[in-house]
Amino acid sequence: LTLARIASAVADATAPTDGDSARTVLENLLADKRERLGPSAALYVESKLALLGLTLLQRSAPNVDGPKHLAFTKELLRKNEKILTEQAVGGAGGTGDAAASDGAVVHSAHYECAMVYRKAVCPPEAYYREAIQYLHYTPLDALPAEEQLALATDLSMAALTGDGVYNFGEVVQHPILQCLVGTPNAWLVELMEASAAGDVAAFKAVSTKHAAEVAAQPALTGRAQMVQEKITLLAMVHMIFERPSSERPSSERTLRFVDIAQRIEMAEDQVELVIMRALSLGLIRGSMDQVDGTVEVTWVMPRVLDAAQLSDLAGRFGEWAVKVSQTKDYMSEQAFAA
Repeated sequence: LTLARIASAVADATAPTDGDSARTVLENLLADKRERLGPSAALYVESKLALLGLTLLQRSAPNVDGPKHLAFTKELLRKNEKILTEQAVGGAGGTGDAAASDGAVVHSAHYECAMVYRKAVCPPEAYYREAIQYLHYTPLDALPAEEQLALATDLSMAALTGDGVYNFGEVVQHPILQCLVGTPNAWLVELMEASAAGDVAAFKAVSTKHAAEVAAQPALTGRAQMVQEKITLLAMVHMIFERPSSERPSSERTLRFVDIAQRIEMAEDQVELVIMRALSLGLIRGSMDQVDGTVEVTWVMPRVLDAAQLSDLAGRFGEWAVKVSQTKDYMSEQAFAA
């Protein structure tokens, strides 16, 4: 892998002035020393070669056949994803810190290539998945400041506009989002935090305050209806999580349509449609009672929690532990009395 990384560094240094020569460095390494490299290092070089082609394609390099390279990259990513999965299942790659570090480097190269490819071909939800994986294997301080800013911006846009992306906590709780603070895109931090909290009022306030910036983002304006629906659904999901179980079983939450309408800032006669949408997307499980105007929820989608939510959850576990202890004591007393 050391040889592969050296060759990649040489290619990266050469690429800005001579893209063809940069590609030749990696192509020759694969052609002449593939067996010496081994599967993981060869996968690393292949990923870097495909990434280099995508980078040159973005620069409109004359010697890169766009459709052909995109098709090549798609097939390469499919093949390498399968290899990485098999290695993970089989425990290939050795053991110990060095092996784990090498594995992270290989995965990082693969997901960086996949991320850039998905940015080129869409959809945003696919880009989001690859970018999250890339960040999982890549130390943030290993990226130049301009790359951190671009990645934070693109990831936020993908989270907001990606179909089926509802776990905003993955981004909000990651240090990458703070790279936007103090930049012209700092408004995205506010928008993401409001979205992650399911705070409709805050989302509307940020959108109004930064209307010009929002309007300048085609990704947001082009999917404005989807973004609005997503925030509405997240508001209801958070409402369910926050609701105490009171005297009902701890596995159930019952909400009134009128309360939901107030939280999501919509008319009460629209609430039923919102609930049906949440059920169909698998965000919640439960049943509605249209006559009583209530919904009983038995399950809410798993998601990343912030510090306040974790503290609240810890408090609920504490209450549950007390109730269990009280029940145990009561049962013991009854058994003794009998």
